[in-house]
Amino acid sequence: MNILAIETSSECCSAALLVDNSCISKIQHAPRQQTQLLLPMIEALLLESGMVLAQMDGIAYSAGPGAFTGVRLGAAAAQGLALGLDLPVVPVSSLQTLARGVWRQHQQERIVIVNDARMQEIYAAAFIVQNAVFAPVVADVLLKPEALTLPEGRWFLAGNGLIYRTQLTVEDCGTDADIMPAAEDVAQLALPQFKQGRGLDPAAALPVYLRHSVWKKLPGR
Repeated sequence: MNILAIETSSECCSAALLVDNSCISKIQHAPRQQTQLLLPMIEALLLESGMVLAQMDGIAYSAGPGAFTGVRLGAAAAQGLALGLDLPVVPVSSLQTLARGVWRQHQQERIVIVNDARMQEIYAAAFIVQNAVFAPVVADVLLKPEALTLPEGRWFLAGNGLIYRTQLTVEDCGTDADIMPAAEDVAQLALPQFKQGRGLDPAAALPVYLRHSVWKKLPGR
């Protein structure tokens, strides 16, 4: 199965091609430059792999939550490419994507993701990993850092929301504040969905914000 994956929910721009269980990917730290970088990055991956977009079986994208512009871009790119090629899409949580990166890089199985959502809030999720399956203990949520509650035990904490570490009442077994979500993890998380025929119509390629009323919280509103 051939999958194109896109991840633009953070300050990085990332794309990956999963071709017959072999994955190649590119990632670049590029705040506010994803719009300029994403399509050339995809073209470079296709050239490197010797593939063309018409050979893809589906497109996976990181749906959010994350940077508003980034999640909009990822959803729009996935939708546009999938519509043009009549391909199914699979949205993947950016927090689960980051958790898979933690599992891949740190070999951890009890993972809490905390990303900075601004306004003294975090996007958070927690997973227990068994046999490469990410079982959610806390589903994607937007809350104050001190409001995050977890089952007892030690957890590996990751994400740029660790700037609020002193407000998190979590016992940790390690931390990584610098890890970024990567498209190769989007591809691997989406693969079972595609294999099970659970890809969606391109019109369903929508972003996930969690915060829908930002304007109400801005100064002067």
